[in-house]
Amino acid sequence: MRTVLRVVSVFALFVFSVSAGQEQKPASTTPATAAEFKMPPEAAKAPNPVKPTPASLAAGKKTYGYDCAMCHGKDGDGKGDLATDMKLKMLDYTDPAALKDMTDGELFYIIKNGKGDMPAEGDRAKSEEVWNLVNYVRSFAKKDAKPKS
Repeated sequence: MRTVLRVVSVFALFVFSVSAGQEQKPASTTPATAAEFKMPPEAAKAPNPVKPTPASLAAGKKTYGYDCAMCHGKDGDGKGDLATDMKLKMLDYTDPAALKDMTDGELFYIIKNGKGDMPAEGDRAKSEEVWNLVNYVRSFAKKDAKPKS
């Protein structure tokens, strides 16, 4: 038992000394705002290599439920609980006009790298998973093809 306590104590002391010796990041290190956001031209032109099959949409739906719905809404309407709490204005993906001028490559880049308050998926998601998300997000507008009044 004493050995376990010593190991835990030494580990805690090590973690404390390492964290105390590191510089704190300035508070101004926030994600790029929409005005600062730059989309690389090659990213915007990237074609989606994943067809929107039922399997792709199911995989995208699963990932969306875990990572996106809290802000973008369960049905893509932009009214997720977290977005409401943070008073964020989100796009309504059920509106076909919301993404009509955005390429799949642009959506992929934003999901992978983040934008504004939206955190990046980064290395957490494989490319195919992100393309599945792109397909699933696109599917929201196809469910309601009627124009909104």
